[in-house]
Amino acid sequence: MTDRRTLEVGEEADRLDRFVADRLDLSRTRAAALIGDGLVTVDGRPGKKSETLEAGMTVEVVVPAAEPVDLVGEDLPIAVVHDDDDLLVVDKAAGMVVHPAPGHRSGTLVNALLFRYPELDGVGGRSRPGIVHRLDRETSGLLVVAKTDKAHRALSDALRARRVKRIYTAASWGHIDESPLEIEGPIGRDPKDRKRMAVVEGGRDALTRVEVVEQWLRADLLRVALKTGRTHQIRVHLAHVGHPVVGDPTYAAGWERGLGGPTRRWVDQLARRCTRQFLHASELVFEHPTSGEVLRFESSLPADLAEAADWARSG
Repeated sequence: MTDRRTLEVGEEADRLDRFVADRLDLSRTRAAALIGDGLVTVDGRPGKKSETLEAGMTVEVVVPAAEPVDLVGEDLPIAVVHDDDDLLVVDKAAGMVVHPAPGHRSGTLVNALLFRYPELDGVGGRSRPGIVHRLDRETSGLLVVAKTDKAHRALSDALRARRVKRIYTAASWGHIDESPLEIEGPIGRDPKDRKRMAVVEGGRDALTRVEVVEQWLRADLLRVALKTGRTHQIRVHLAHVGHPVVGDPTYAAGWERGLGGPTRRWVDQLARRCTRQFLHASELVFEHPTSGEVLRFESSLPADLAEAADWARSG
């Protein structure tokens, strides 16, 4: 059933998308979509998501009846490490795509979540129900999933405001001289290959903090903190400073061939042992959107990466 709302703007001055999201307990993404579809008017005219409202204005919103998500729940194994009325925390396995996309219409984390939690249907949007942030297919580890629109909006806002702490464990080729190291560089599509990302002029601001935890023979084990959340950010930034992620087929393909000399055998062995990128979302800290409690989660390296790290330490 279509829902029509008339909202009066008080003394608060805010962007239209934030105002609609706050007043209707929607995610900002969903509010922006309603505005983009022409379903939000300001004093009788079509609204623009970034416009600033003034006291006394009248905002009318038409919220269409929820459409069924064109997704099917699938009984797939997933590791849920936290579950309450508002959110889930999942420890994703490497090889699982987070949400459906061309070429991956099934077998995703979203399909698995909808099987176990059908109430997620439509939360935060139809195509990525519940998803607040994502991990690359071959990156393992922790991510948070919202179970209500209100939680999705709060968690998404916290993510944008950099109030969600996301720490990764990574291995990179070579040795980083400065630790800790902050890597800052705007990320956008690589103009030479649109399937890749790169540090490019005009890209979106991105900041990554890197700390060396262990120094191996020709690689480092790193603790990496995301200050922003751009596509492939850690992989792009480490490659940009000359220390790509071990096992990364996109940004480090063949890179280890430049590490010759007497350690070449060790380098080749580590490359063979890392059958996917050595990148794991190991820590997640954020405030619960309802209780305000600070939640902290940690995830140990999965077996494949742990075995590679143990071998590297002994080399």
